[in-house]
Amino acid sequence: MNFNIDAQKQNTYDAIVIGSGISGGWAAKELCEKGLRTLVLERGRNVTHITDYPTAMTNPWEFKHHNRLPPSFREQNPIVSKCYALDEATQQFFTKDSEQPYIQEKPFDWIRAYQVGGKSLLWARQVQRWSKFDFEGPARDGFAVPWPVTYDDLAPWYSYVERFAGISGNKDGLEGLPDGEFLPPWELNCVEKHLQKSLKSHYTDRHLIIGRCAHLTKPQPWHTALGRAQCQARHLCYRGCPFGAYFSSQSATLPAAQKTGKLTIRPHSVVHSIIYDPKLGKASGVRTVDANTNETIEYYAKVIFLNASCLASNQILLNSTSSRFPTGLGNDSGVLGRYVAFHNYRGIAYADIDGFEDQYYFGRRPTSGFMPRYQNVHKQETDFLRGYLVALSASRGGWGHAAGQEGFGADWKETNSKPGPWHLYVQIQAETIPKFENHLRLSPEQKDKYGIPQLITSIGYDDNDLKIIKHFHTSVAEMLDKANFKNINLVDDKRNPGLDIHEMGGCRMGSDPKTSMVNKWNQIHHCKNVFVTDGAAMTSIGTQNPSLTFMAFTARAANFAVQELKKKNL
Repeated sequence: MNFNIDAQKQNTYDAIVIGSGISGGWAAKELCEKGLRTLVLERGRNVTHITDYPTAMTNPWEFKHHNRLPPSFREQNPIVSKCYALDEATQQFFTKDSEQPYIQEKPFDWIRAYQVGGKSLLWARQVQRWSKFDFEGPARDGFAVPWPVTYDDLAPWYSYVERFAGISGNKDGLEGLPDGEFLPPWELNCVEKHLQKSLKSHYTDRHLIIGRCAHLTKPQPWHTALGRAQCQARHLCYRGCPFGAYFSSQSATLPAAQKTGKLTIRPHSVVHSIIYDPKLGKASGVRTVDANTNETIEYYAKVIFLNASCLASNQILLNSTSSRFPTGLGNDSGVLGRYVAFHNYRGIAYADIDGFEDQYYFGRRPTSGFMPRYQNVHKQETDFLRGYLVALSASRGGWGHAAGQEGFGADWKETNSKPGPWHLYVQIQAETIPKFENHLRLSPEQKDKYGIPQLITSIGYDDNDLKIIKHFHTSVAEMLDKANFKNINLVDDKRNPGLDIHEMGGCRMGSDPKTSMVNKWNQIHHCKNVFVTDGAAMTSIGTQNPSLTFMAFTARAANFAVQELKKKNL
């Protein structure tokens, strides 16, 4: 008995954070800096900044397979092999398909990265604030439930996380895409500037800007104090950045948390469930399975932050059953696992343009051109709800026109040393509407190797999504034609949901406990000491990349949680 009491004391902390990715890293930083002894539980292996980036400085010719994945890898991993960031140099950061099976009731590509830092090592680093139109969307347009927060509520927290993370961008003065706390921006290249000028001359609602990204173009003292340095424009980011130039848990939030002396990270800790204590009327801790020994270990804390990623957080909550919550922790409303949404990336366009052959660009810019949403912003104008943003980049391809052709001498070398003509790539990022039928649930029969019920994904497109793709193709073709692009090729790549890696919802925020899971502070309505601040808590998804909003919500919720602890309300 004494041994059990001692063991429980040893495993007791002020706070537990489940997950160490973008939102989990922020939760750890904020809680530690505010004085809480914090345990971070990560189901994957440890990854140490710089030390565990084995390919960060590897030259192309040094890879066994020339940085390509062999057919055997793709055959064994058909899901993760679809990810744009996966290659021979980055494969160590991706979770292989067999490591966590799940059941696809409808096709869904679940891309995972189980390690300390999670997908913060692999994200595309694009960051945009939501605007008032995004937070007001559900109430205005009648889908989902109204957000219980406004842009004004989140704006100071956007500023807070932007300054610490380091965001490059331009002050564009756009109502639909608020400006932030920016470092110097990257630049559009000559072809992108040509398109920008054409858009200004033909439209009043379409603004091509340089993408805002989490890269240090001019490090500030608080960045260099953590060992972070200026971005080198290498665009080898997915290998892990030894310069700490892009924002990740490894380069920024976890080192800040470690500086406090209050952080404990426990890798190889697969979270089984959150423990609910009916006598206390709140959660008492977290039950884990050690990935190496299969030992069940319980940890205890006054407050718990759930940041395992959207689908994983839903799975944990669904599996956290008790006599009080037989269908999942806090699930009195019955909406847990429901209203999952994602970004629609299916619309693509390619085009060429003549001229500009005397111009090029510097380095490998870590961002692209970006056109904020221009559909249904102030009022409903189309036959579909919400809308999309446009991401685009122009580049010169065709290095080595004579590649594959026999030859020698100065002329042949000269031909192989010049870039070819300019090409343009355009992609949609569209908002999908949260729907009850798009859901997650647990399998009653099939379990993984840790004894945890497998997740069932039942998520798909609808007519609204198809109408958006059609509008994008028509609209983009018109814009490119007016800018004198040629060979315009419009594509629907019909990718599965999930490959966007922007899934959100299932534990949505709302004012009414009967129709939502968490309140405006990201607290579970019926279990106040559990906070969900990753993508699972999103009520709707906007068109912007979501990570900055996750960061802001997490910092805001952590600040609130600490205040509530001081008041003894948790």
